[in-house]
Amino acid sequence: MEWVFGIVGVAVGGGLAGIVVWLMARSNLEKVRGEKIVAEGKASEARKELQTARRELEVRVKDEVFKRKEALEKEMESQRQALKAQEGRVEKREDNLDRKLAMIDKKERYLADQEQTIAKRGEETAEKLKEADEALDEQNRVLRQVSSMTREEARKVVLERVNKDLDEEINELTERRLRRAGESAESEASKLVIQAMQRCAADAASNNLVATVDLPSDDMKGRIIGREGRNIRAFEKATGVDLIVDDTPGVVVVSGFDSVRRETARLALGKLVTDGRIHPARIEEVVGQTEKEMQQLIEETGRQVAMDLGLSNLAPKLVGVLGRLKYRTSYGQNVLQHSAEVATLCGLLAAELRLDVGLARRVGLLHDIGKAVDQDVEGTHPTIGADLAGKAGEKPVVVNAIAAHHEDVPAESLYAILVQVGDAISASRPGARRESLERYIKRLERLEEIANTYDGVDKAFAIQAGRELRVIAKAESLAERDCTRICREIAKEIEEELQYPGEVKVTMIRENRFVEYAR
Repeated sequence: MEWVFGIVGVAVGGGLAGIVVWLMARSNLEKVRGEKIVAEGKASEARKELQTARRELEVRVKDEVFKRKEALEKEMESQRQALKAQEGRVEKREDNLDRKLAMIDKKERYLADQEQTIAKRGEETAEKLKEADEALDEQNRVLRQVSSMTREEARKVVLERVNKDLDEEINELTERRLRRAGESAESEASKLVIQAMQRCAADAASNNLVATVDLPSDDMKGRIIGREGRNIRAFEKATGVDLIVDDTPGVVVVSGFDSVRRETARLALGKLVTDGRIHPARIEEVVGQTEKEMQQLIEETGRQVAMDLGLSNLAPKLVGVLGRLKYRTSYGQNVLQHSAEVATLCGLLAAELRLDVGLARRVGLLHDIGKAVDQDVEGTHPTIGADLAGKAGEKPVVVNAIAAHHEDVPAESLYAILVQVGDAISASRPGARRESLERYIKRLERLEEIANTYDGVDKAFAIQAGRELRVIAKAESLAERDCTRICREIAKEIEEELQYPGEVKVTMIRENRFVEYAR
């Protein structure tokens, strides 16, 4: 039985040993599997790190390639700029060489011309030497002849010969200079005139015969007209213009050919409209104030024009008369603008001819000053202007230039000629003048002049574009029957002396005015 137990014990021991071995083998297998899993995880991490390192390496490689490429491009651009600059220097050197070659060719041509000139002069010198030898032989012959003369006879013969030679040379020189002057005078004069015209560009001036005054409302028109038209009659009488109140909304038209009267009336009417008090006494007061302001404006205008031309030393009397030219036109051209333009032209021409520029501008500015007062003084405007300048202390050269600018008197200096040229340029340039307007204004002036020649006439105003002549009579000098006679005589004289379309209405006004003051 013991052996049975022994076998059983062995078998049990073997089984247990087998179980132990199996358990140990399973434990080792699981351990190996765990190590394998850990190894696979490490391998995966290693692969990821390898990929990350590879990508970083690729990025660094790309950055390096880009930097090297950019540096290479900059270097290539620098080399291109250097090559371009070198090409520019080469082209500049080529241009310099071309210019030098051209200069060399020019110098060679010049030297060739000089050689020809020298050769020609050599021939002329040889001819002159030959002539000199002949003259010497002639002089020797003369000396041999003179040797038998007395001292006085010989002196007389020599002087006659010398005078003859000098006369021939002088005549030849004079003829040559005259011929040269004649060839160049016309072209030089044209050049001077063209240069002066180009440097003095001025717009043409035009003169309007009407001005407008804006009204705040159409109700103001009734106040301007006044009860039974007394305000508008008082205004027209005080200003000498025609006031047109029509259906045009918000506007009253001031019409008159005299620019000073028209501007005075426009300013006065504007003041009355602004003030609102419109009645005959107020109208006369405002018109009187405006006339004083216009006189100040006229003097300031004359002073400003003189200063603009550098002529600030004009006599005050001439400055005031000069400013009136702003309100005078000649063939549609503003006379003050024309005078300033002539002064500028005279200054430019004087500078080219090396004359006194200030004196030339002075005579140019004052040449038409007589037109400012020719309506009140007998005579032509050059004569009137010369008298004004002489009385104001101007130099004789200025007085003569004014009097001679229409060739009424002989020109005594070049400045008179400059004024004639400048006046012709300013007046004859395209668009400067319109003769029809000048004739129209002269007709209106003549209408007023005819009426003013009669005794007892205080004022005369041509209105309605010359279709009506309004004559203001002196009530203390004329009776009503005298006014009827004078009105008829004025109309008859207008028919005989003037040519005009349609008819001219002559209206003569005589009124008595009585003034008392309550104190």
